[in-house]
Amino acid sequence: MADGLKLISPSDFPPLLRQIPDAPKRLHLRGKLPSADLQWLAVVGSRAITPYGRQAVKHLIEGLRGYPVVIVSGLAYGTDAEAHRAALDAGLPTVAVPGSGLDWDVLYPRANVGLAREILKAGGALLSEEKPETKAADYTFPKRNRIMAGLCRAVLIIEAKEQSGSLITARLTVEYNRDLLVVPGSIFSEESKGTHQFLRLGATAVTSPEDILVALGIAKRDDAETLASLRADLSEDELRVIEILSTPLARDELIEALELPITDVNILLSTMEIKGLLVEELGVVRVR
Repeated sequence: MADGLKLISPSDFPPLLRQIPDAPKRLHLRGKLPSADLQWLAVVGSRAITPYGRQAVKHLIEGLRGYPVVIVSGLAYGTDAEAHRAALDAGLPTVAVPGSGLDWDVLYPRANVGLAREILKAGGALLSEEKPETKAADYTFPKRNRIMAGLCRAVLIIEAKEQSGSLITARLTVEYNRDLLVVPGSIFSEESKGTHQFLRLGATAVTSPEDILVALGIAKRDDAETLASLRADLSEDELRVIEILSTPLARDELIEALELPITDVNILLSTMEIKGLLVEELGVVRVR
C-alpha cells in the first residue's frame, strides 16, 4: 500500500492478539511493530485527565525507562496522549491504535496528528482495523479497545468515570485473561469513581512502577548496579554534575557550582537530558 501503509494478516500480529476470540482478520499498519519479545502494556483512562492523573502517567511510565516494555494507547485526548508522550520521553517504544483509519486526512483526533508523527519518527507504530479512509465513529472505539486489550499482557487504567469508555477495555481485559491494573485516585474525584469500581471487583492497585513490573513478570534492576554501569560511560564533567545534584538545584545554582562557561554548561546539560540522565522541571534540575 502507498504512503507507508501496510496490510498485515494474523500471522504477522503480535502473538497475544491472535489468542483473543474476536481477533481481527487483518490490520493496517503504519511504522514498525516493536518486538513481540517485549512486554506490552496498554495505558488508558479519562480524556478529561486531571493534574493528578497526568502526574501519575508521567511517574509510572518514567519508572519503566530501560525496561523491555511497549506502551500501547489510543491516541485520544487526555490519558492516551499523555501515555504516548511519556513513553517517548522515557525512550520506550509506543504503539497507537486510533479510533479511525490511518490516512493522514482522517486520523483522529486531528489535534494529535503531530503526536502520531512523533511516534513514527521514534520507531513506533500506528495500528487500525479500519480501512485507511474510515473516519472515527461511535462504533469504531469499542472495536479498537478490544485490539488494545488483546495486544497487551496487562492494561493500566489511570482515571475513569463510572460511565467511562474504559469500562469496555476493563471488561475485555478480564475476558481475555489479562491483568487489569488500576491507579487509585481521590475519593472526591469523579474521574476516579470508575477506577475504584474496578478495584472493588478485584483489579490490582498500582502505586509505583514496581507494581507494573511485577504484573508484567519483569525483574527489577539493582539500582546500584545500574548507576555504576551508567557512570562508567560518563565524562568528568558529567560525573561532576551528578555529584553536585545529590539534591536537586535550580539551574542558575547548578551553573554557578560548575564554574564553567555558560555555553559549555548549556551544551553539557542538554546532552545529559538527551541521554536521559537529567530532567528539568520548573527551572529545577535533578538526576533521573
